[in-house]
Amino acid sequence: MILACSLYLRGLAQASLSKVKHLSIGARCLTAEATTALRDSEPMFRYEEYGDADWNKLGFCLTRTDYMYMAKCSENKIFQQGRLSNYGNVEISPAAGVLNYGQGLFEGTKAYRGDDGRIFLFRPEQNAIRMGIGAYRMCMQSPSVQQFVDAVKQTALANKRWIPPPGKGSLYLRPLLIGTGPILGLSPAPEYTFLVYASPVENYFKAPLNLYVEDEFHRATRGGAGGVKSISNYAPVLKAISKAKGQGFLDVLYLDSVHKKYIEEVSSCNIFLVKDNVISTPETVGTILVRITRKSIIDIARDYGCKVEERPVAIDELLQADEVFTTGTAVSVAAVGGITYKGQRVEYKIGDGLVSQKLYKTLVGIQVGKIEDKYNWVIDIN
Repeated sequence: MILACSLYLRGLAQASLSKVKHLSIGARCLTAEATTALRDSEPMFRYEEYGDADWNKLGFCLTRTDYMYMAKCSENKIFQQGRLSNYGNVEISPAAGVLNYGQGLFEGTKAYRGDDGRIFLFRPEQNAIRMGIGAYRMCMQSPSVQQFVDAVKQTALANKRWIPPPGKGSLYLRPLLIGTGPILGLSPAPEYTFLVYASPVENYFKAPLNLYVEDEFHRATRGGAGGVKSISNYAPVLKAISKAKGQGFLDVLYLDSVHKKYIEEVSSCNIFLVKDNVISTPETVGTILVRITRKSIIDIARDYGCKVEERPVAIDELLQADEVFTTGTAVSVAAVGGITYKGQRVEYKIGDGLVSQKLYKTLVGIQVGKIEDKYNWVIDIN
């Protein structure tokens, strides 16, 4: 019975858009077509309005949801049609490329619930494009932009009951691309798995941030893979984060590895400063991840008439800023309250009326359907 439902859903995914406009899952309803297919079968999807979660205390922690998406690509170099399955463990060879040589990428995007109950995705095609760029750098096969976006849509809708109520958070969607084929010698894996799972979350940080400038450890170096979202970029920063948190800081701001004087990014987000009504952020030159939120904030700021500069930013300049904030999918837009460098702590303006707050409110307003989306960034997946 479950198999029949899975096969039907696979058929829906392959059907043309002219035949299947959408598949509405959760919130006690399915499309008429899906209902017909499931009439004499065991239901695959749950129908509760909301999952069992304390929406006031989500934090940024893993909450087990109902379904995940998976597709595989082997030697024909083309990803097969993926499918949804119950969330659970993944079987993998001990010789898998991702386990032995770190051949893996991940993305992060979110689904939002509007006040009217509609569900929105924010620029998922940009995540797909970035995954493709990262896959090229890591010698991996990647799903097409369309398959990536469809997978994110399916995963969000299948876990609709876990999308928090308006104002309580969002459903964080984590697409993974990993080398699952077994390989002993150092070479690309013979098989890749594309997987998407989800978890309801609040923003990663509670602003204002208290940051420590790291001048011993570096996140990335010129010619490396710091400009793509490789899994190998994240474990190395855990040492610096652990050291900083042991001293009472929330996260770490890294300097460039050549001159050790230009700021690059925080462990999981980009950084901006405001000085004399000019917004500045480090240019992306291969050691800084090009994040979707960063690009969006730059566009919004320029439309408001702000001057935005993408250029090398020295640490001394940052210490003289009027306002500092970070951006990223997980953090959204978060004000920085203070930065400590070589024992010197500098504090910055925080609160309402600042540039970062105006940009944050506009961004979130677009994401949840409260502000007109003149950029065509938002996808309504109902």
